[in-house]
Amino acid sequence: MLSLWACVLPLALGGCLTLGPERMRHDQLAYSRALGEVQKREMLLNIVRLRYGEPPAFLDTTQVIAGYNFSRSFSGGYYGYPASAVSNYLFGTGTMSQAENPTITYQPLTGEQYAENIVRPISPVAIMPLSLGGMAIDTLLRLTAQSIDGLSNVRGVGPFGGGSVRFYLLLHDLRQLQLAGAMTVRIATDDPASSKGGKSVNATPGTGSNESKGGNGQPNEHIYLVLTSTADSNLQAIQGEVRRLLHLDAETSEAEIVYGPYPKKAGQIAILTRSMLAMLTQLSYEMEVPEKDVHSGRTLPTIGQVGIESRPEVVIHSGKEAPESPYAAVFYKKCWYWISDTDFRSKEAFTMVQVLSTLAATSHSGGAVVTIPAG
Repeated sequence: MLSLWACVLPLALGGCLTLGPERMRHDQLAYSRALGEVQKREMLLNIVRLRYGEPPAFLDTTQVIAGYNFSRSFSGGYYGYPASAVSNYLFGTGTMSQAENPTITYQPLTGEQYAENIVRPISPVAIMPLSLGGMAIDTLLRLTAQSIDGLSNVRGVGPFGGGSVRFYLLLHDLRQLQLAGAMTVRIATDDPASSKGGKSVNATPGTGSNESKGGNGQPNEHIYLVLTSTADSNLQAIQGEVRRLLHLDAETSEAEIVYGPYPKKAGQIAILTRSMLAMLTQLSYEMEVPEKDVHSGRTLPTIGQVGIESRPEVVIHSGKEAPESPYAAVFYKKCWYWISDTDFRSKEAFTMVQVLSTLAATSHSGGAVVTIPAG
């Protein structure tokens, strides 16, 4: 009798417990981690695909609905007359079942959305504020800028990749000033009523489609590079070199950043930005691939030197064996490609690429919605 009640009683008491809150504490982080890992692998796979002449494909996870079913039942009784054995007049039954049925919705990027998010260059107004959040400005511009005031970044393919030496000297100087707090960026907003007829003046690509958004009644945004005052003679010398490379007056303390190959008027800095497609394509030709794939004509040779840099911004390895504990890894046509978890510089740059991809999604709806029933 005691053994029977010991088995049945927990089932009866189980009705006091709730499934929803416990699952929320676990599943919210679990789904978040899973989505993050999938996005890393998708981005890495698209870089590899571009290297081998295949188009990139992006599949957004738009909704995750985690559904649960947990049921319990208990019944028991006894007969009120003597019998030969206890089991003949005392009985009990119990059942318990649990089921998880997640629903995940995917949406491919196609048509106008693909053009906006992947093919269209990203506006400098969207890019430059990232440096305020601690992102290295040299890495940021090396990834996103094709040229700055006519100084060219690496482009195309080939053994050396091209690029102006002065472009990389400029990035080095800007990074030194950023680390010392002698450079920043400023965002200015104009009153939309001040624009003529409420129409945008300078069309630029990327977030919002226009550098000037007065056409829809929203404020016009402008971004400025600011060289802050400093008493350090070394920093003053670096600021002077930055002004020289950007064709600014010796006393200039700030200059507006605009989109284009060259500035439209004196005192501006023109940045010709890349699209996500151009950015990923450039990274693909800097990655490591098997030599036999180059010799067989499956892909072109890797760029050996990027400007004056001795290594790519994102170092992607390749090999036949699966890597151990990588930051991100994908298997593509009998070969593994990965980013090492011990290469912080590559991880930082790759994270920046993912952030830029999110910023480029101008026509994309809200991110993935994770719905977890609470009780």
